[in-house]
Amino acid sequence: MERRLVYDSDAVAPGRCPTCGKRLDRCTCGQRRAAPVEAKPLKVPRDGVVRLLRDRKGRGGKTVTLIAGLSGSTAVLTALASDLKRLCGTGGTLRGDVVEIQGDHRERLRAELERRGYTVKVAGG
Repeated sequence: MERRLVYDSDAVAPGRCPTCGKRLDRCTCGQRRAAPVEAKPLKVPRDGVVRLLRDRKGRGGKTVTLIAGLSGSTAVLTALASDLKRLCGTGGTLRGDVVEIQGDHRERLRAELERRGYTVKVAGG
């Protein structure tokens, strides 16, 4: 009769450290997974020019358009972000003072922001 391994107690369970076998949140051997890296805040000069950037880093390969250099209260920026998302027919968010719009909509956003009286510069790739 052929013997096949059905269960192995030496296998490392998911969510456990491969070295010590403890749960990852209780691991003391230093082999824990590194914590996810937070994105660095976007640094743009405060010269009154709104910058449109295309970004994919840290987003699983998905493209977003960043609108930086806007001034105003959170309520004003939230309303502007909502209008721009509606214009592009896509989602987005406001992170700090940077508006993120899903997808590459730089030219459409440039035209709309210039129509609203902003000085706009398309920056980056």
